[in-house]
Amino acid sequence: MAEYTIILDRFDVAIRLGIHPHEAEPQRVRLSVEMTVSYPAPPAADSISEVLDYDFLRDGVHQLARGAGFALQETFVDAVAELCLADPRVRQVKVRSMKLDVYPDAQVGCEVIRTR
Repeated sequence: MAEYTIILDRFDVAIRLGIHPHEAEPQRVRLSVEMTVSYPAPPAADSISEVLDYDFLRDGVHQLARGAGFALQETFVDAVAELCLADPRVRQVKVRSMKLDVYPDAQVGCEVIRTR
């Protein structure tokens, strides 16, 4: 068995996320995702068909961003984690979201770790 960590880091997306009136419009949110992935063996053919193609995650997050939005960062990171865990090779996922523009002197975020 071969285990790898697939990382999507500093992925900025505009999404409706929050409970305050000024958050009704999409705002910048930075995502970091780490997926622990198990394969039966290390990739030998150097082919994408042997491994997890992370395009599904980026596309899925863009689709979430086009939707109705989320009131809570907790439900947003859970939705991203669920996207990742849809692939049975993903054993664990860590998702972190950071609202970049809520405060002038800080970013606010949430992180979840889900394990199969």
